[in-house]
Amino acid sequence: MFSPSRVAAAFAVVLSLSSGVYPIGKVTRSGRYLYNADGSRFYIKGIAYQEQGASSPDPNAPFSEPSTFIDPLANGTACQRDLPFLQQLGVNTIRVYSVNSSLNHDTCMQALSGAGIYTILDLALPVNGSIDRNSPAWTTNLLDSYIKTIDTFSKYDNILAYNIGNEVITSPNGTTALAFVKAAARDTKAYLNSKSSSALVGYAAIDGDATWIVPLASYLSCDPSGSNSGSTAIDLFGLNNYEWCGNSTFQASYAGKTGDFSGYNVVAYFSEYGCNQPSPRVWDEVPALFGSSATPVWSGGIAFSYFPAESDQGAFGMITLSSDGSTVTPNTDFENLKTMYNQVSFINDPSQSSAPSASYAACPQQNTTFLASTTLPPTPNDAACQCLESNLSCQFNPQTSNTTAILGPLLDTACSLLGTVGGSCDPIAGNGQTGQYGVVSPCDPSTKLSFAMSGYFEANKRNPQACSFGGNGTVNAKASTTSSASAFASSCLAAATGTHVPTAPSTTSNSGSSSTSGTGSGSSHTPGAAITVLVSDARALLGVFLTFAISVAGGLLSLV
Repeated sequence: MFSPSRVAAAFAVVLSLSSGVYPIGKVTRSGRYLYNADGSRFYIKGIAYQEQGASSPDPNAPFSEPSTFIDPLANGTACQRDLPFLQQLGVNTIRVYSVNSSLNHDTCMQALSGAGIYTILDLALPVNGSIDRNSPAWTTNLLDSYIKTIDTFSKYDNILAYNIGNEVITSPNGTTALAFVKAAARDTKAYLNSKSSSALVGYAAIDGDATWIVPLASYLSCDPSGSNSGSTAIDLFGLNNYEWCGNSTFQASYAGKTGDFSGYNVVAYFSEYGCNQPSPRVWDEVPALFGSSATPVWSGGIAFSYFPAESDQGAFGMITLSSDGSTVTPNTDFENLKTMYNQVSFINDPSQSSAPSASYAACPQQNTTFLASTTLPPTPNDAACQCLESNLSCQFNPQTSNTTAILGPLLDTACSLLGTVGGSCDPIAGNGQTGQYGVVSPCDPSTKLSFAMSGYFEANKRNPQACSFGGNGTVNAKASTTSSASAFASSCLAAATGTHVPTAPSTTSNSGSSSTSGTGSGSSHTPGAAITVLVSDARALLGVFLTFAISVAGGLLSLV
């Protein structure tokens, strides 16, 4: 039977949604632990949540890389389909690997918030929106892309953290890229602070030998200045760990890594876990991960993966979607994880009042297995790079919309030709091992290419043919005929060599139009995404629901 009290309760829920108030608390970090608003410890009891896009092999990494992605937070219908299953699992956090910042995410994010589910959101995008592990750089287009995503999601109360990279470094030789990752953490953190955001800044690492994984983690949470400042340090270190397979034990699978991180200074968790050998998975690691042997070091983990995912390590996934995507069928992995997750009881130790305060040690020293410099790249500066681009004598003007495919080869060609006439591409290069960064290195790849093309064009007495580059270069009629590209680089970028608090990119900026950064955005089994479904504005849907609820309630009240 319906009653006025039940109708009133329904109205309360609807009105709370319409006012933007959602029943989810604020999670904060104290030293190496996370805490709820009431001071109790918060543990990440999560699941990876992203349908898999296309992937392609990476010859420089032991797995395939995503090349497209499906934004799981832009499809409100799918989120509402999946929410009951996420609630059955008892998760309090999802990890999402890529999103489209131009789409509306209200329906999904509000539904998750109402269910008490936080989001760890990776900022990188496949192909041209991540720090390239092979040619690392921290540039205007990447910073602008990160900022746009942060601005899109800043209105939601259930963003727990933003990851600035996932498995960018996959071997000791790749640790030179860490300086660029740390610069990304520094600038992302500064931007979040400028917006008074409480969201944490994280990084998700591939697992590896302690000789370089531990220094890697320490480097990302260290203070290069030695002043115990956390301005360049991450808040949340994720380890994609698949050591526990089948019926193992804490001592056999987790004790080693737990010991390695026993003295770590910021929050550590498993950003992916769930070995798929044997299959189906029994999830015996869950009680261990949330048990007394692990919780002094680890703050939970993200089980991989809700959606089916094919990888170089085999198949993952806990549900099957119907052919039309309308229904979900859980599999044995799902049922076993549900059983284990629902048996978890969080250990509230240490309490927030007794948690050690945040501290940031000096950075690890370079050695044969750890190559990262503590001198970081400067903060990318849109205005300075736009000043340079507008004054360059030969400008990149591609004859194809697929600029990603031609930028790298054209840049190689331009630098090679420039070398034949006594020029150099050093101004556009950055070296994370020596800590030396060319004055143009923070600019987007298009500007770097224009700079190299201009150098060659000017060395050839401004012969228009020297600016052709297969029809992809155009002589800038507005450029000075007496000043060189190097002179404009000095004048435009001289004051942009340090660090500053980033600002949101101008809507007219073209610095994010293209990038050569391609790898390092995801692991072999990281679901990718770039095809998205645009859903109706959640507020419009809410208005319809309110109108319907009021009319129904009126009829119900007249009947009781």
